[in-house]
Amino acid sequence: MLNIFSENEKFEQTIQLIQEVYKSDDRPWVVGFSGGKDSTALVQIIFNALKQLPPEDLKKRVYIISSDTLVETPLIIDKITRTLAKIQDKAMELNLPIETHKVRPKIEQSFWVSIIGKGYPTPRQTFRWCTDRLKIEPANRFILDKVSKFGEVVMVLGVRDTESSTRAGVMQAHTIEGKVLMRHSTLTNAFVFAPIRSFTTDEVWEYLLQYESPWGDDNSELLKLYQDSNSECPLIVDKEIKESAGSCGNSRFGCWTCTVVKEDKALSGFINSGVEWLRPLYEFRQYLVEKREDRNARQKYRMNGQVYLTANLEGIDLETADRVHISELGEYLEKNNIDLATAEDLNLIVIDEDGSEKQLGLGPFTLKAREEILRELLRTQKKVREIHDPSIELISIEELKVIRRYWEEDLDWEDRVPRIYEEETGEKLDWETNDRPSLEEDQLTDLERLCNEENVSLSALKKLIAIERDYSGYKVRRGLFQEFEKTLKQDFLHL
Repeated sequence: MLNIFSENEKFEQTIQLIQEVYKSDDRPWVVGFSGGKDSTALVQIIFNALKQLPPEDLKKRVYIISSDTLVETPLIIDKITRTLAKIQDKAMELNLPIETHKVRPKIEQSFWVSIIGKGYPTPRQTFRWCTDRLKIEPANRFILDKVSKFGEVVMVLGVRDTESSTRAGVMQAHTIEGKVLMRHSTLTNAFVFAPIRSFTTDEVWEYLLQYESPWGDDNSELLKLYQDSNSECPLIVDKEIKESAGSCGNSRFGCWTCTVVKEDKALSGFINSGVEWLRPLYEFRQYLVEKREDRNARQKYRMNGQVYLTANLEGIDLETADRVHISELGEYLEKNNIDLATAEDLNLIVIDEDGSEKQLGLGPFTLKAREEILRELLRTQKKVREIHDPSIELISIEELKVIRRYWEEDLDWEDRVPRIYEEETGEKLDWETNDRPSLEEDQLTDLERLCNEENVSLSALKKLIAIERDYSGYKVRRGLFQEFEKTLKQDFLHL
């Protein structure tokens, strides 16, 4: 049989290396697939390597995993889903030990639950919380599951030295001298194999365009996706590689919600190429960036209750601002009936101990802002459904139910999520009755009045009631008082 790799010595050597490493032990492989050029070349060359082995050598599983952050660009995640299905079907036809899987974040850690449910500010370069939650942790859960089952696993990645000097340095730091496999920096009993590590970008494209996809894809279509983009968004499974990977906002294969970069070249590239139905997503992404920078949309303390000062006076009218010494801040807030969880238009300069002028730092989105974001997201979803596909889902019902729960824990006892959903979509859902708020509207009004009369923080009291509710029904309620103490020690209660 003619070996298609005989025309190129490097490709031939790579496929031989893959076969040798595969046959060298019983450790299963977990292959990262993002749908981009590098990972497609990697999976294609692995597929061909296994296809050329005799059946008796195909003794261990190869798991091909792709990360679905739940906010992938719809065009790309659809393509990845179709490709994984084709790979699986062809592997079964040829009796190859290949399984394809998509890994997703836990609903409680999804992008929309984090932002709309918990109030996380949208990611930025200095606070890029999304990569860990949406990509690294889901992939690592899959890997650790295989480690627990098989003892050790080998991660096979399409990373290349020529992608960046930073990534090359990280890869070199974990290379074991004289060995093909690298140590995984954070997962014990996991090793990394990078068979196309020495490939240049030109060689990746040469391989993809010169040799047919074994599962029937047209790689020239993949090339079209790169016409206005410089990189793909890799499947990241290593926290040390996260920084070298950078943001995926300039990539065809990133999240459509990416707010780390100033401009989303991926979405704008698609729109400029004629995919007009993506415009509402592009506009919503711009809305998220602006919302994050709006001081009125943010609480004035961190999620752990910590109040802090920042020297950045942007947004303050220096001529009309109130000025108060930090030692008198609590008295000022009480006198003016200011709740730092909801305060807007807080034109206030705080004089620090050293005499410098500062303002209160920002924390999570306020509940009001989260409601506005949810409404705008549902409106965007409705627009896309009307102009493109009625089945498009930008936020799932499961996420909405979890958001509803978090809102109740975070002071919303008016149960607004079902009402917002119905008002924006015109649809009624069968919401679970055990998710109903703890207090009726008249009870909440009475509680607010009593808190005002007794000068008690309504926010803190609601948190305490929510904690008590979470522990109700347990005979042994370990941790209850520790949670009470944590809440009562929050900075904003002691200014």
